[in-house]
Amino acid sequence: MKARPTVIVLAAGKGSRFHGAQHKLSQPLGTSSVLSMTLDNAVASHLPVLVVTTEGLAELASRHVASRDVLVLSSAETAAGMGHSIATGVAARSNASGWVILPADMPMIQPTTLRAVAQQLEHHPVACAQHHGLRGHPVGFSAELYSELVRLTGEQGPRRLMARYPSQEIEVNDPGVLLDVDTEADLAHVRSACVTASTWGSWTSRG
Repeated sequence: MKARPTVIVLAAGKGSRFHGAQHKLSQPLGTSSVLSMTLDNAVASHLPVLVVTTEGLAELASRHVASRDVLVLSSAETAAGMGHSIATGVAARSNASGWVILPADMPMIQPTTLRAVAQQLEHHPVACAQHHGLRGHPVGFSAELYSELVRLTGEQGPRRLMARYPSQEIEVNDPGVLLDVDTEADLAHVRSACVTASTWGSWTSRG
């Protein structure tokens, strides 16, 4: 079977800007949670999925993907930043034809968007989604960048790779590519969007 891009869901961050009693990824979102909705969308893309997460969120992640597709980082690894999470996930799926990096705090990104980014990796080293001309997530990297991805460290993640290699920007009709749940206000906005799809058109005005 031909190798396909893998969606790597980054769910190991501390969420330091969110001040709720629970981790932001565990926060209720309709009948689901932030992490659960993100994972449901990832699985619905029909691409392979790997979740890079912490011990505290591993059980929740395992409700949506097989245990073999949940990669638990130690506290020391978590402290090494997003770059390390990406590097670890890419190394764990080294046989993939590329990797679509999906932050776990972006639960409104649609499966069609994940597939659109993955498809572009057949022709471009880097691809990312944008909405109304605004660059967002996810970002995809082709297999030719493996050796650089597995050396990433710190919180800057793949930004230096995107600066070095031409990025194919894909315009999608998906406002979710611009919205992450960093704060309580972000969470309230996403909850409103879950109640009525008519609010989606206002997402891009958030800047």
